Amino acid sequence: MKSIEVTTDQGQMIKPRELIEIRGAGPLTLADRRTFNILLNNAWGKDLLSHQHTFTISTTELRQEGQWNQRLKRSLRHLQQTLVIAVQANGDEVTSQLLGSTRIKSNGDLTYSFPGELSGLLKDSSVFAKLDLEVMKSFSSKYAFALYEEISRRINLSHKITEELDLQDLRDLLGVEDGKLNTLYNLRTKALDPAVNEVNAITPYQVSILPKKKGRKILGFIMGWSVKDVSGMKQAYAELQRPRVG
Repeated sequence: MKSIEVTTDQGQMIKPRELIEIRGAGPLTLADRRTFNILLNNAWGKDLLSHQHTFTISTTELRQEGQWNQRLKRSLRHLQQTLVIAVQANGDEVTSQLLGSTRIKSNGDLTYSFPGELSGLLKDSSVFAKLDLEVMKSFSSKYAFALYEEISRRINLSHKITEELDLQDLRDLLGVEDGKLNTLYNLRTKALDPAVNEVNAITPYQVSILPKKKGRKILGFIMGWSVKDVSGMKQAYAELQRPRVG
């Protein structure tokens, strides 16, 4: 089945693999990533494949509580200015912006479109993640947000529960910007460990990312994932209900 034809349960959205495994998204903030997913979910359906089709959404659906339009406008500009590289199933690479033209109307509605390259990328997509909308609202780290998407894409691969990553694979998977967190210590303490801890705390999944060593030398990383049992699910749900501070 094509990704565009998949339906979801209430409170879920579909995100194709091609829009999860992209390179160049490191500069995007957590707010930018949330905004893009909301826009994608609002546009989901066969009109998404139509070149320069215009979609409409209320800006109240895009703003978090207490936010003004200025922050939303910054996120929209970031999405329009960020060039990403997506890889199709056949290995072809497509370079595109994440968002096309936008217009915020006086009534508070936003009209927007996606670039043609992005729409064309999705027509043959058949691998996707089902993301929980409530979970996506609860992340405090953009690295955890990216890791959650990557694990959600992999969770239904019945033949596979682990994957080997080199250092660049890990940086790409977490969405770490080029030139940032260049030491392994900084990468682990500021991105990797917080991301793993947050995904394990509030999502239905359990994930581990451990170094693969030869002596003292780190050759790469091994990532493993699974779905939590009933007790783990209840704990994650309880964590989601707790207020977020800061």
